[in-house]
Amino acid sequence: MEDICPKCGLPKNLCICEQIAKEQQKIKIRVDNRRFRKTVTIVSGLGNDVDTDSLTKQLKKSLACGGTLKEGKIILQGNHKDKVKEMLLQQGFKEELIDA
Repeated sequence: MEDICPKCGLPKNLCICEQIAKEQQKIKIRVDNRRFRKTVTIVSGLGNDVDTDSLTKQLKKSLACGGTLKEGKIILQGNHKDKVKEMLLQQGFKEELIDA
């Protein structure tokens, strides 16, 4: 027996909650300087409905950089502002809701 999503009531393999959440997220991408002039890219505004763990892994792998997920924010090592925006667009997020 398949698991049922508690939000939309559909089976897990047909669940559309994450797709709807991607279309409604107001995402902010900014670059910050940390200790010893280390540059990091911070992606914030991702909600609980989006699978942030897998998104963090995909960003780190494709950008070939280190990073972490802390307090709902994705922190990537280096200045990857433009590349992150392109990748989020490919993932299905709306361009007008991404503040880069």
